[in-house]
Amino acid sequence: MKLNRTGQLRIHLRGDELAKLLAVITLLVLVVSVAAQAQTEDVLYSFAGAPDGATPNSGLIRDARGNLYGTSFGGGNLGYGTVFKLSADGQETVLHSFGAQGDGVFPGSGLTRVGTTFYGTTVQGGANYFGSVFSVTKTGNEAMVASLSFEEGGGYPEGALLRDKQGNLYGTNSGYNGGYGNGAIFEISPSGTVTVPYRFTGGADGLCPYGNLVKDAKGNLYGTTYRGGTAGRGNVYKLSPDGTLTVLYSFTGGADGDLPAAGLVRDSKGNLYGTTVEGGGQGYGAVFMVTAKGKESVLHSFSGSDGFYPIGGLVRDTSGNIYGTTELGGSYGQGNVFKISPGGVFTKLYDFHGSNDGGWPTGNLILDKQGNLYGTTSYGGSSNCLDGCGVVFRIKP
Repeated sequence: MKLNRTGQLRIHLRGDELAKLLAVITLLVLVVSVAAQAQTEDVLYSFAGAPDGATPNSGLIRDARGNLYGTSFGGGNLGYGTVFKLSADGQETVLHSFGAQGDGVFPGSGLTRVGTTFYGTTVQGGANYFGSVFSVTKTGNEAMVASLSFEEGGGYPEGALLRDKQGNLYGTNSGYNGGYGNGAIFEISPSGTVTVPYRFTGGADGLCPYGNLVKDAKGNLYGTTYRGGTAGRGNVYKLSPDGTLTVLYSFTGGADGDLPAAGLVRDSKGNLYGTTVEGGGQGYGAVFMVTAKGKESVLHSFSGSDGFYPIGGLVRDTSGNIYGTTELGGSYGQGNVFKISPGGVFTKLYDFHGSNDGGWPTGNLILDKQGNLYGTTSYGGSSNCLDGCGVVFRIKP
């Protein structure tokens, strides 16, 4: 499902879904709209493949000095991805290139920072080849924290990690969309011990959790499954500290949304915000809200010209505005950056052209104190790679 033009592990679509997607893409690229946009985009860095990385399809994190840190799914010295740092003046440093013996390969998630150390996941590699959890310091020292296995829900972790105050790390195994398991929620203690608080059955409780987790003050974890649920179209769930899973909402695949691939954002009232890659009023995806009691409402349904396939997660500012990306659609069929106000007003902030400015944004956005948005595109930029190696961008308010 996690779409990647190169076909590297992130295509988990059934044949009928892929055919539908390709047909819609063909239609979209033939239809060009001319919506005015007030925001401008700056390309902060364009990847070249080797040795700096390629296909940065995850979100970024930013430190107090304005340095950005992230992962690239491919590229690097061996072609298996990188962890990189981008300074405020646009200088890129590769902190680690994946692919050495025993190392993880293909980092499919963003990073979690703890002091001067970053933690992340690879969807393959490690001792068992079902993915790994790694750490990298700011000076580039990399270590395997844990190698995941088939027994832990099928491996293939694709979401970023969540760290609690006690130093435990939480993540999700996708199970490769049911190919190796139904998926699971895993926990890693500060000493490196892996436990599994919950394994999905593939039924009403869900199947294939791709996205990041969020946690409330009581220790409850919240997330989404891409499939499963009552109608088999994915759900929003809550996992209590005692391991009890509650399905807050199961999608029907209709106007309410279909196939939630990303994680959630939670507000102070306990409302959860997320995206579905399909469904909505016209089948092009939706942005939704689920209350703490499980009531769902659609904040925006995409139509194609305003975006299609919102596979990335959302970010929310202090005023309640929501920002996100669509991987496809928009004025040029290459995806866009959008904003939804607390009153429900949808605005396209920037449409990617698929050229030097980038195309196909799949990762989460981040915000700085000035309201600038930072993110990555999987393609576009340098022509060293087929369809471009991807870029790091900034959208100014």
